[in-house]
Amino acid sequence: MADTVTKTTGIGGRTITISVLRTIAAAGDYLAEDVLSDSTSAGTAISFTGIGKNKGAGGYITKASILCSTTGLTPRLTLFLFDNTPTCELDDNGANTAVLAADQAKYIGHIDFPAMEDLGTGMSQTIATPNTTGNLPLGFNCDADDNTLYGVLVTRDAITGEAASMTVRVNLTSEWE
Repeated sequence: MADTVTKTTGIGGRTITISVLRTIAAAGDYLAEDVLSDSTSAGTAISFTGIGKNKGAGGYITKASILCSTTGLTPRLTLFLFDNTPTCELDDNGANTAVLAADQAKYIGHIDFPAMEDLGTGMSQTIATPNTTGNLPLGFNCDADDNTLYGVLVTRDAITGEAASMTVRVNLTSEWE
């Protein structure tokens, strides 16, 4: 199943939120530092298409959130961001290799999320803002020929409550220069 990308522009056109809905393979329990991806053998980076106003444009990521369809998950997650498709591990349940020396020139930075939580029987969620320890705001520039950032989502803690075909919605909000 392909990612579903939604783009919302804020008042005045200076902010944009890119929301990517991805079905995670969740083929088995995750170890700490495993990649969460759409396939165990042909995983792809999460594409935040349109995060840059134009090709080569930049800005600052000021807010990031993750919603997971599986309830009761509590891991911490990290999102590694690149201005071009990385060559690091992209397969689900694979050991994280970001950032490889080959990806050094593409690397933008990473966002550390607080532990996921849910209150009740809803979705597991987490949010990073400039008021949390998540490395925000995070400055970025897209590749000169693109307006997309590419992400690799990694668990910092083991996950044993995953569900096959669970969905993860990753939202990035940026302010343009």
